[in-house]
Amino acid sequence: MEASRATPAPAAAPLPASGTRQLVSDLVALTKPKVQSLLLLTTVTTMLVAGSPSIELIVATCIGGYMSAGGAGAVNHWYDRDIDAQMARTATRPIPAGRIAPRTALWFGIGLGVAGFFWLWLTSNLLAGALSFSGFLGYTLLYTAWLKRRTWQNIVWGGAAGAVPPLVGWAAVTGGLTGLPIYLFAIVFFWTPPHFWALSILMKDEYAKVGVPMLPVVRGEGETRRQILLYSVLLYAVSQLPFCGGGGLGALYVGASGLLGIVFIALAVGLYRQATRKAALRLYLFSLLYLALLFASMVADVKL
Repeated sequence: MEASRATPAPAAAPLPASGTRQLVSDLVALTKPKVQSLLLLTTVTTMLVAGSPSIELIVATCIGGYMSAGGAGAVNHWYDRDIDAQMARTATRPIPAGRIAPRTALWFGIGLGVAGFFWLWLTSNLLAGALSFSGFLGYTLLYTAWLKRRTWQNIVWGGAAGAVPPLVGWAAVTGGLTGLPIYLFAIVFFWTPPHFWALSILMKDEYAKVGVPMLPVVRGEGETRRQILLYSVLLYAVSQLPFCGGGGLGALYVGASGLLGIVFIALAVGLYRQATRKAALRLYLFSLLYLALLFASMVADVKL
């Protein structure tokens, strides 16, 4: 009689193509690609101001910067999963929607942050890698884990992490830091509060619902509009440092920064006088264009 044989266990079914696409889409979403675009723009433009980097170096620096900032974004998704689930704007994100496990997002983010450091070290230099990793730590530990749920100044000091890309770009090209990249860091640092506070006015009820102490929640919209105007004026003053502070930029940049700064302040004044969502949205959208055009004008000034 033929010996009976155990039926082999069926092989695990491969993930359907649609499931694979969804997984990849969700992992990309964890890196916050919309935020990344502006960070990479300040990186690339700073590199072009610093010298004449090769295309290979620019691409490599962007890859490393994306990994570092994207890793920080993924850790932020993991940490904020509880409040994301309660806000309509964020409830469909991969973790609260149940498409990505929290632990997966955490290790994905940490892995990207560490990989970004080593990538930049190998493709450019140690300083660029260390600066990028400092931005990763600043966003995950300083802003996300410590400041965001404790103080209305969360975006002021936590915003320093978003100001790191110009330092990374400069270090990748030159191997060091001088006065000009510090000025560029300061520009992004002072740009962040009015940019984000304009958005926080639009999202005030959502933040209040989950107990995040954004400025309009704890101090009111009137104080938020006043702070936006104050920081807009400070931003204009800081934006003149690349010229009057010995940064080496000239007339083309002065003209562009002056015009952009005047429009920024005019919109901040308009928001201060008219407490409307339309005025807040107008300032928020212009702030994105402002930073892009300001850094582009630096490249034009140096190259032309």
